[in-house]
Amino acid sequence: MRTSRRPGASVCGLDAAMDVIGGKWKSSILWALNEHACRFGELRRLLPGVTEKVLASHLREMEADGIVHREVYDEVPPRVEYSLTPLGVALNEALAPLGVWGREHLLGGRDDHHSTTGDRG
Repeated sequence: MRTSRRPGASVCGLDAAMDVIGGKWKSSILWALNEHACRFGELRRLLPGVTEKVLASHLREMEADGIVHREVYDEVPPRVEYSLTPLGVALNEALAPLGVWGREHLLGGRDDHHSTTGDRG
């Protein structure tokens, strides 16, 4: 887990949290991994529109921030799974009220993306 502050990071806790989840796909990655561990290809299918390059980059950043765990299995062919760390689970829990607010105030009470899981609003 990252213990030092990022260069130019604010001392404000909200800014620090937004730095970790900033990026178009990071909140969707958190949502997808909240259900279960996923392989890279499964994450790509769950997130239509994300490119391999962006997904790989976001996963590396999230791993460096200590919210995603990357497990490499010693198999042929190689298998890699991504899952949330306890810190990532806590972050998802912290984002749940924000998801509820977005659904109620911006989506008119509906949330097609997350409605089947019941999580994060």
